[in-house]
Amino acid sequence: MSIDAGSLTPQDLEFLQRPLHGFLSVAGGPIPAQPRPVWFEATAEGTIQLFTGPDSPKVRRLRRDPRASIVVAAPVGESERWVSVAGRVTVEPDGAHDLCTRLAARYWGVDDPARADQLAEMLAADQVRLVIHPETVSRYAN
Repeated sequence: MSIDAGSLTPQDLEFLQRPLHGFLSVAGGPIPAQPRPVWFEATAEGTIQLFTGPDSPKVRRLRRDPRASIVVAAPVGESERWVSVAGRVTVEPDGAHDLCTRLAARYWGVDDPARADQLAEMLAADQVRLVIHPETVSRYAN
């Protein structure tokens, strides 16, 4: 395992470009972390972004304490590999629908009509963009 103070390596970014689920945990004070699987995007600037509803429990917790982490692991059948990013999160009012559209194409593809209907429902809802600004990055590759 290696730890790098706050930056994703080119190898991390390449790994994070794959359609893998991340497991997001937000700070909850006395409440234990409750990781949730999420779609995410690693940006060229080295941040991690995802989208959610503006009134979701994770947003309410982040408004009280803006710390979060995400862990992304290789699937079963591949050599063990994971990347963990922890840092402060900003809640951005713009860009969530564009991000949602990109991630739907990445995780679902765009050819299935049922998925198109689901995407339309997602885009009709209010969304915010969460941006994790890495402070600590840990990784393991076997």
